[in-house]
Amino acid sequence: MKNYLKRFEEWSMNESQIKPKMTIDLDSESSEALFFDALANGLDYLSGYGLELTWDDNEYRNAKETLKAQSSGERLSYEDVLMQILRDGGSLSIIDHEGEGDADVTITLEDVIERVKLTPYRHLMDAIEETGDADTADAILQTVFFGEVIFG
Repeated sequence: MKNYLKRFEEWSMNESQIKPKMTIDLDSESSEALFFDALANGLDYLSGYGLELTWDDNEYRNAKETLKAQSSGERLSYEDVLMQILRDGGSLSIIDHEGEGDADVTITLEDVIERVKLTPYRHLMDAIEETGDADTADAILQTVFFGEVIFG
């Protein structure tokens, strides 16, 4: 994972203070891997906020069949199928049951690739360094789905 990490520094002046600004640029493969790990470790948190992860049943069935055809008897995980839905051009949706639909949102693989790197720095670095926990996974999932951490 660390091989794909690029750090860019910018320096800005703010009333005689020099402050470094760091951004993290992840390639597609790294973003997908971090999101996969977040799905595996943080999905339970979403249900605790009254959110439900949904998908098109046909897309799920097709993704599962694609993975079965590609595997050599390996056991497939739920998260493998969800990622395959995205790779096949499908989408995953969040339904907000407690907020009257205020947080309903749908994402594609492009959203994953673009938004994982927007995760708050400390959580993103924990995930990259493989020291994260369920809170780290939750922050990644919320950032990908909502563009920021809005629950918890």
